[in-house]
Amino acid sequence: MMKRKFISILWLVLFLGFQTCQAAIYFWVDEQGKKHFSDTQHPTANEYQKSKQFSYYSVKTVFDGDTVQLNNGKKIRLVGINTPEVAHRSNRAQEGGDAAKKWLIKMLAGEKVRLEYAEQKQDKYKRYLAHIFTEEGLHINLELVRRGFASVNVFPPNLAYADDLLIASNLAEKEALGLWQYPSYSIKPVEKLNLDNKYGWQRIVGEVIKIQHTRKSVYLIMSETFKLRIKKQFVHFFNNIDELQGKKIEARGWVNKNKNQLLMQIKHPSALKILN
Repeated sequence: MMKRKFISILWLVLFLGFQTCQAAIYFWVDEQGKKHFSDTQHPTANEYQKSKQFSYYSVKTVFDGDTVQLNNGKKIRLVGINTPEVAHRSNRAQEGGDAAKKWLIKMLAGEKVRLEYAEQKQDKYKRYLAHIFTEEGLHINLELVRRGFASVNVFPPNLAYADDLLIASNLAEKEALGLWQYPSYSIKPVEKLNLDNKYGWQRIVGEVIKIQHTRKSVYLIMSETFKLRIKKQFVHFFNNIDELQGKKIEARGWVNKNKNQLLMQIKHPSALKILN
């Protein structure tokens, strides 16, 4: 019995020693789209994690910067991010939309991807919500944000990788990469928001002049015609929400008309920035 136990412990020690001797291999893609492998860490590298335990799929079609279709017919919406729209039907392309699509086509050409589905597996359009990774381990959602092709849009319960996406977004914004250099993505004072310029993803800045609690929602009122709505199901994500009154904030998202007012739905703290 003791001999058998000793052999088991010896085998475990030898196995762990063997594992720690394996040098990690790092993978990254440069600005020209060229792939690099090295045993030395790089600031933007992922650890190479190719594994046969995952199922990999070929991408048949890239619709835009955040939506693809696999060869098996599944339409995948990259979760946690949003890229500008490309031209479709009667709508013109938004600034940065074509660049995001072009980069995604280039990155996925000849590649296979694996999926990590979101907590909420499908959206209202029956698209599958997922993070996608190449066989080399490149996290495509994160890479789109890091390069400034996409903004972050975290919608509970889909919270996986939220912190990583926000860090990447802050760096891209600081360096004015991609969409962060376009006028349509610049900050808009709440006083200048109106029915004619409310379209598309917006960054609205102003003071929270009043906070209103109702049975179903909390409203952050920023002007006579514009307010933010946080449904009660999402309020627990926000710490001390009443302390936002009197604060200057930046709200990020889509503006909709609600009766005679303009309204932005806020579902996660990542959509708000406190500026003072």
